[in-house]
Amino acid sequence: MLLKINNPTDYKVAMYIRLSKEDEDKKEESQSVINQRSLIINFIKENNLNLIDTYIDDGVSGTTFDRPNFNRMIEDINSKRINMVVTKDLSRLGRDYIQTGYYLEKFFPENRIRYISLLDGIDTGVDSSTNDITPFKAIMNDMYAKDISKKITSVKRDKQRKGLFIGGKPAYGYKMHPTEKNKIIIDEEVAPNVRRAFKLALEGYSGRKIAGIFTDENIPTPGQYANAIYRVTPTTHFWKSEFIHTMLRNEVYIGNMVQGRKRKVNYKSKKEITMPKEQWVIVPNTHEPIIDKKDFYDVQMLLDKRKPTRTRTHEYLLKGLVYCHECGYLMGVGNRHLASVGDTLYFRCRTHIRNTKYSKCSCHSMREDLLNNIVIDTIREICKKYLDKDKMKKAYKEVKDNNDSMMNKKTRIKELISKLSIINSNLDKVYNDRLSGLLDEKDFERIYKMKKIERDSLQNEIDLLTNISNNNQTNLVDEDEELKKLLKKFLNMKKPDKLLVFTLIDRIEIAKEAGIIVKFKFKVLNDLQDLYVS
Repeated sequence: MLLKINNPTDYKVAMYIRLSKEDEDKKEESQSVINQRSLIINFIKENNLNLIDTYIDDGVSGTTFDRPNFNRMIEDINSKRINMVVTKDLSRLGRDYIQTGYYLEKFFPENRIRYISLLDGIDTGVDSSTNDITPFKAIMNDMYAKDISKKITSVKRDKQRKGLFIGGKPAYGYKMHPTEKNKIIIDEEVAPNVRRAFKLALEGYSGRKIAGIFTDENIPTPGQYANAIYRVTPTTHFWKSEFIHTMLRNEVYIGNMVQGRKRKVNYKSKKEITMPKEQWVIVPNTHEPIIDKKDFYDVQMLLDKRKPTRTRTHEYLLKGLVYCHECGYLMGVGNRHLASVGDTLYFRCRTHIRNTKYSKCSCHSMREDLLNNIVIDTIREICKKYLDKDKMKKAYKEVKDNNDSMMNKKTRIKELISKLSIINSNLDKVYNDRLSGLLDEKDFERIYKMKKIERDSLQNEIDLLTNISNNNQTNLVDEDEELKKLLKKFLNMKKPDKLLVFTLIDRIEIAKEAGIIVKFKFKVLNDLQDLYVS
């Protein structure tokens, strides 16, 4: 039972409404957006509360908290725009009991948010026995979501075993039947491309050569044909050898329905894992084939005889930081044997390597050890100049007008916090994958170490920018004590430290004409670098 709000003028109210697809399907009036809004507005009017904004996530599952308007509400809470959140019931806030508990027990109290759930009688602004059983309500909501997920999965598996197509889009060369649900038919507009790919494979052409032929002849890629291109890249119009290889391996082209190749980790996660072939759901002879079975299995034999050419993954200091200046993509790394130094890693432009004949990007490369030396020397030089008070004061005077405003710093901090949240979420998922046996110990340690370096780097920058924002002084040397500590630490180290390098550097670009471009995470260091270069 909710108590009367005694001090309504103290509260700035957020009305939060959520309706999931499952709720829509049930067609229950009590779950509708209109009903939720009406119920909450009546409560607001009865208590003379001040409604600041309404946040509606329509058609979004309660098992995820990555919802557009929920995120907007959290931003408004952080900016102190609201201090009360009202929902129809606890399940509208969310059905993941861990995340729901986080907001109820930690986030809302720390931000002094009074949360009210009307039908559950929950009001965190009063001491009530109803509040004590809130965690159990959250668990029940979570169990409901889990039960719904199991039922939906069971129905999908049953349809798959019957050979019914339940995917979003059929394989290239097929399309949905115009009248029969869950059935696919041949798409004669592009099926000839599938037949030709298999014919070329039988003639001994590799996937890469077949992709090159299709690209030369300006055949629309599957993405272009399906109007699925959302971002234009240097390789948007090029066929990829990986797609050709996947096509040549797909039994759907001999009339077999192949589904269940990927599966979600659980009902709370959007992450999918690739299932072993023995767990795929394959139902023979469900639709008209495009490829003759003999031709298909002959192609499989040819593909099996090809030796894999991929080499092991290399580890190096600047991994993940080096980009091509011209095309903007991460540079690839290859190994070469030099008579003078032995095996040596080289940075190379992936776009150029994969599309050499189309003159995409340019041919430029650099030895990994030489780039390390250049980058380390550049950082040392900037460190020394920054720590030189006389030079720094002069430099700051010349670049002062170009420094970020306090608002820009706050925006950057918000961006970093968002990235940090994503990395923490990824770490949780990796840990859960390790516990469930989906990830072996070696991969877990490698991924965890890499993500931890990224997290520590972001946290260092957040701490530094927060200190700068809280200390609004005009003398850059005095207000950047934390940055000075980082730079002194770098100058004193004997061997380059990957974490420290990642803390200081945002990205490194290799350009054909301009050479090496080092971009720091701190604008004042970039300004200082530009000043001395010019």
